[in-house]
Amino acid sequence: MELKELIREYQEKTGCSDSELARRTGVTRSTVTRWRSGEIRKASSDTLDQLSVLMGYNIEPLLQGKEISIFLPILGYVKAGYDLFAQENHLGEEEVSLQERRQGDYYLKVSGDSMKGDGIMNGSLVLVQQCSEVESGTIAVVMIGSEVTVKKVIYKNKMMILEAANPDVQNRYYTAQEVKELPVSVIGRVLSCKTVF
Repeated sequence: MELKELIREYQEKTGCSDSELARRTGVTRSTVTRWRSGEIRKASSDTLDQLSVLMGYNIEPLLQGKEISIFLPILGYVKAGYDLFAQENHLGEEEVSLQERRQGDYYLKVSGDSMKGDGIMNGSLVLVQQCSEVESGTIAVVMIGSEVTVKKVIYKNKMMILEAANPDVQNRYYTAQEVKELPVSVIGRVLSCKTVF
């Protein structure tokens, strides 16, 4: 992998401008522009250390063409059901591929079986991409007041429906007013699920 690819990828994911990246790494804006264009292919060890801190993993081995181990945090539990209060409890880290690291922000451990029809079981780890909006039909992590759950989010007839994938668990329906007042808000998109049997 080349430095220009890492720089472009970081800027696309974070929205960080050349000027801001230059400030964070202690180089000039023109240096960042030249990194991105491929005109400069190398950086000092100190600069690579700064870039690694920003990106959340050691980039030097990648630039040397080596494989690396990357870890994402498991931030706590999410209920596949209802009535689990949101609380961040660091449960460790999960090794991920570079592609998973590029897309996802963290893992949550699932408690409950309301999403078992979609393969999300009690004890599964779901990879979450932090966001505040999802398309209808997307499985997401949703806050309902101080409660957190994982459900398929459906938008229909000015309602927000949290749909379970287990016939024993009822769907929940929220009007636009309830979404605003409770509030009910999407906090992340579920990208994948790891289940160990």
